[in-house]
Amino acid sequence: MARETAARPVIVWFRKDLRLDDNKALHAACTSGRPVIPLYIREPDEEGTGPLGSAQAWWLHHSLHALDAALRKHDGKLILVSGHARDALADIITRSGAKAVFWNRRYDPPGIAIDMRLKHELEKQAIEARSFSGQLLHEPTKVKTSTGTSYRVYTPFWRALEGEGEPVSPIDAPERYRFPEQFPASETLVSWKLLPHGPNWAKSFPDMWTPGEAAAQERLQDFIEGGLRGYSADREFPGKTTTSLLSPHLALGEISPARIWEATKGLSRKISSDDIVRFRKELVWREFSYHLLFHFPELARDNWNDSFNGFGWRQDDDGFHAWCNGQTGYPIVDAGMRQLWRHGWMHNRVRMITASFLIKDLLVDWRRGEAWFRDTLVDADPANNAASWQWVAGSGADASPFFRIFNPVFQGEKFDADGSYIRQFVPELEKLDDTYIHRPFEAPENVLDKAGITLGETYPRPIVDHATARRRALKVYNAMKDAA
Repeated sequence: MARETAARPVIVWFRKDLRLDDNKALHAACTSGRPVIPLYIREPDEEGTGPLGSAQAWWLHHSLHALDAALRKHDGKLILVSGHARDALADIITRSGAKAVFWNRRYDPPGIAIDMRLKHELEKQAIEARSFSGQLLHEPTKVKTSTGTSYRVYTPFWRALEGEGEPVSPIDAPERYRFPEQFPASETLVSWKLLPHGPNWAKSFPDMWTPGEAAAQERLQDFIEGGLRGYSADREFPGKTTTSLLSPHLALGEISPARIWEATKGLSRKISSDDIVRFRKELVWREFSYHLLFHFPELARDNWNDSFNGFGWRQDDDGFHAWCNGQTGYPIVDAGMRQLWRHGWMHNRVRMITASFLIKDLLVDWRRGEAWFRDTLVDADPANNAASWQWVAGSGADASPFFRIFNPVFQGEKFDADGSYIRQFVPELEKLDDTYIHRPFEAPENVLDKAGITLGETYPRPIVDHATARRRALKVYNAMKDAA
């Protein structure tokens, strides 16, 4: 029986771990000596494994293509199947004679529920089912406060991870692979239609992004060599190229957080410890977000602080659509929303500014903004996206207080003083001088004429007066507190 099992294939079920490096499920399968069947299942949207939105679907197409190409270099291939995981796995097991399924754990609520049921059902059928860690630096079930509860505040969470010492070191990609003589039939990637069709709204994505594991590792190396130095001081400025741009690669697991962490070790002689720690803290914010999602599965739907259940949101469809299209009349907001549309990504500081504007200047429910980002971000992440929107709204764990309302003009002047970021994404303001680049609505007519700008025609007037909107937001917030 043992000899027969050794000849039976093991299925490695890829999810958001589209890489060969530091992939514990793949490593265990390869070291078992059994033939390996690499599998990706396109589960229904509500089951949580696939892309969160249209922009990430574009990325997924190219990432799966890259993973298949990497496997083919070792004479393997990636099998693609659509459907519920239970049905898809049952079919592949029947057709291949596989006696084991290995996967790396996922931490989104729908995915966790599916995996728990599957593990139980497979084991009942005498199919070995093994899950592995590695998608996070920590296991949410194990990191707890001194009283045995989950963390609700970031700083103690960071200290707890810091107190555990260095994370487990990443493992290299397998050197040897054994694949079956005959693979099960696969669907084609083209048939999944993950790419946009008429119009091609992702046409500018390749100007900025190259999906795939090799590109992720190259991006990490470029950042370590050229972007990490000065990161602590420069990361807030959207006009500077000082962010890692690793988030979309992390979102689909083309690189592991352990590999990124490992790359920052031993650099203190060349790079300030402030830069290294600041970057690591951003990596741990992702960990904290998953910690929250694991312990509060409704993070994307329900207010963490239920006092906000009585908040008086406005149904401002016109304002919401102006925000989505980058037509609010506030240049830093519009630049961010247009960057999002052009590249499927937005600088983190500008994410906070645009989110604050939607939530507090327009009083639009944070969930509408979260849904828009989820559909338009290539780095859409079920934990980060929800936790960050609730942070800005003041309704989340360890959140920024609601009464901290960003002034979009001051934010622009502080973080894009020369207007270089705005000029890149709002070209109709390109010729406006620095004095008025963040407040074109205050520019004299002769200045606007010289820059070729007609407010209300070539560039919109502000859709709301910020000072008035701020007073309105605080009034609604205070009414919520009084009613609580």
